[in-house]
Amino acid sequence: MSPQTISSLSGSAPTSNRHRDAGQQNGETNGVKLKVEACRSLLQPTPKDQVHDLICVGFGPASLAIAIALHDALELQERSSLWALNGRQPNVAFLEKQRDFAWHPGMLLEGARMQINFIKDMATLRNPRSSFTFLNYLHNKGRLVQFTNLGTFLPQRIEFEDYLKWCAGWFDDVVQYGQEVLSITPDFLPFEQKDITRFQVTYRDVRTGLLSSLRTRHVVIAAGGSGTIPLPFPQNDPRIIHSSQYASITPRFLKNRDQGYRIAVVGSGQSAAEIFDDLHSRYPNSRTSLIIRSAALRPSDDSPFVNEIFNPSRVSEFYSQPACIRESSNIKNRCTNYGVVRLELLERLYEKSYMQRIRYGNDERDWPHRIIPNSTVVAVNAFDKFVSIYTDVSGKDGPHMMEFDFVIVATGYTRNEHEKLLGKWLRDIPGKDRSHRSWTVGRDYRVNFESEPAISPEAGVWLQGYNENTHGVRNAQTFSLQQQTC
Repeated sequence: MSPQTISSLSGSAPTSNRHRDAGQQNGETNGVKLKVEACRSLLQPTPKDQVHDLICVGFGPASLAIAIALHDALELQERSSLWALNGRQPNVAFLEKQRDFAWHPGMLLEGARMQINFIKDMATLRNPRSSFTFLNYLHNKGRLVQFTNLGTFLPQRIEFEDYLKWCAGWFDDVVQYGQEVLSITPDFLPFEQKDITRFQVTYRDVRTGLLSSLRTRHVVIAAGGSGTIPLPFPQNDPRIIHSSQYASITPRFLKNRDQGYRIAVVGSGQSAAEIFDDLHSRYPNSRTSLIIRSAALRPSDDSPFVNEIFNPSRVSEFYSQPACIRESSNIKNRCTNYGVVRLELLERLYEKSYMQRIRYGNDERDWPHRIIPNSTVVAVNAFDKFVSIYTDVSGKDGPHMMEFDFVIVATGYTRNEHEKLLGKWLRDIPGKDRSHRSWTVGRDYRVNFESEPAISPEAGVWLQGYNENTHGVRNAQTFSLQQQTC
């Protein structure tokens, strides 16, 4: 079974009522209690000693979309679509490092909305009649009519995370939470001297440290990115955190809501702007600074024609172009996702700045909440009671120093988990020159290894979320990834 096969799991027949109710459980998201109705999918757990057809590393939206596509194919009795299985039940497993399903829990801020249309959910564009559409979730929760009255295509982020949890709850039988994958290597048998036909996935229980392994014919790596705190910021100071940890860690460190903390946010994208806005109400007596390199915060471009670059049909055209053309296109399209802010948030921040101008006067140094443009962080001193940030300000001589109690760095993510997981394998390839190990990614997201022995056509490794250079900026977008299973 290959992701090409998974991506062809489409159907137009109505879904059946073969769902099995497994009762109800209560969950809590960012302090808000939410009722999660647990159902079970048609995917069944596989014994550990049995060879799997597919193992997904990570269980975020990309892997969840794969699980849903497989469930829908089985529910629609499309076992013939899973051509490599000869009609049998697929043996699949999902390994997730987090201890339960969570989607950007550190950025579930009060009032924060999705940046994409809810129709781009986990199933609608592939099969509008799937049980896993956002509209069916609303219907299941008894909120469909009330949501319609909101007149929006952009639900609040806290609700969409609850929707994702509701979907993920169907697959508890085939997901192992709290398991960190350490490596993916060929599973050689003593008598096999030909192509590699399966892999060994080694993982560790994050609670006990116990090592285990599974064997599989196919692997999808969809472990997401890790928050990047760049130099010159120290990496292990508890007063300096990445934006992905904001809602989780900040209340534990800054415990007094009424304290006059001095807080810095570094970055010019959506996350930085949302955090800067949230701090106004979370710590009303604080003094906050948003430090940005550019001359001003810039709006994201989500206009209709530009949004078409995220259409699934655009991927093949992009992939077929020369690398230099792809790189140029990605640079031009960064205005959709990198270092930009949605217009309505920009307008709200500007209005708040204007109110400060009325209240405190035109000298922005007197304002409690400031946006500091044209400033590049050149040094950080975190050895004293305060965190001292030195910035190089355009048009001014010498660095400018500011002191803070707490710093949130919103400077993006590093997406190299696949290199960590596959690195040992590349070092161990028989006869491979270690100084020139490399791989390319096919249009179908399959890794094309330069290896001896070769990978069998009936096996493979696929990457989800790591292919921006070959598949475009859409590949790093969480809910563009789910369309790859369409």
